[in-house]
Amino acid sequence: MKIILITGGPSAEREVSIASSKSILNALRSSGQHTVRVIDPINGSRDIPESEIFGDTLSKNSPSLQKLEEIHKTSSRNILKCIDSGFFDDADLAFLGVHGKFGEDGRIQTLLELRNIPYTGSGVFASALAMDKDISKIILESNGIKTPEWISVTRGSYHGAEVLNEQIHGITGYPCVVKPNDEGSTVGLTIVYPDLEDRKLPEAIDLAFKYSDKVLIEKYIKGRELTVPVIGDEAFPVIEIRPKDGFYDYEHKYTKGMTEYFCPAEIPAEIEMKAKEDALKAHKALGCSVYSRIDFILDENNNLYCLEVNTLPGMTDTSLVPKSAVANGMNFNQLIDRIIELSLQK
Repeated sequence: MKIILITGGPSAEREVSIASSKSILNALRSSGQHTVRVIDPINGSRDIPESEIFGDTLSKNSPSLQKLEEIHKTSSRNILKCIDSGFFDDADLAFLGVHGKFGEDGRIQTLLELRNIPYTGSGVFASALAMDKDISKIILESNGIKTPEWISVTRGSYHGAEVLNEQIHGITGYPCVVKPNDEGSTVGLTIVYPDLEDRKLPEAIDLAFKYSDKVLIEKYIKGRELTVPVIGDEAFPVIEIRPKDGFYDYEHKYTKGMTEYFCPAEIPAEIEMKAKEDALKAHKALGCSVYSRIDFILDENNNLYCLEVNTLPGMTDTSLVPKSAVANGMNFNQLIDRIIELSLQK
């Protein structure tokens, strides 16, 4: 099979995408069944060697805003040139190793569909819904899935932190989580505590607006972090995530040794069943297909809150879906094969 592995991209998660794609590429090539070409669409139709594409190493910090601005200057036109180029002629499948904006929001999916190229993961509409945290939380809530209370604010409707502070006190309270509406990997996320609200809230909002035109302010739920992968129509073993200090931010996610993972999670059977049921329900409510990963918080009273649905979850050597797959008797190569199989059926 001729596979185009799409990596990198213009989002704040491009380095994570590249790290994921290294693991995916190894699995694809080790099977001996595929011819694989690696493409970073921000390079347009230029033929870039793999060694150059994979030259970036995964930093413990997300890419700087300056670097992202430089990429964005040329990325839109280059992406169109790339997808319209001969790279994709006779391709049997595009394997999406990209994360974040452009990768998970339906845009790359739209371009591939215009070229009639099958691709891995969810379709255009489900990708767009899941990437928009505000809209996806509305859908989750309407399907009986508990999610933390929240406020959303757009750039045009934002009239200063002082005005917003009154809404926060009335709806989410403090502490609260301030984050971009359509980024992942905790990029641009801040937890604002009540003793620092006057100083930290304006900074947190300004930071989130640097990554998105809409900001989400969510009630902070203290508890245990759980995640459930869904592959096909099956909820895989629940994982508990325990950062060794602080919270599960970009550094803790992608630095070995900074976080402990327990799979299957050491939780009561009824909580495990509830997490799997809600994960499947969320996956289906947003119209997802092939695979996803659904993140939860379990509070001190065993109430389960769904945070978000990830349609293209990470595949690095610290990523969660591969850990859950192993606990379910599926190694990484088998996981990649299953994703291909389900994507072609879609």
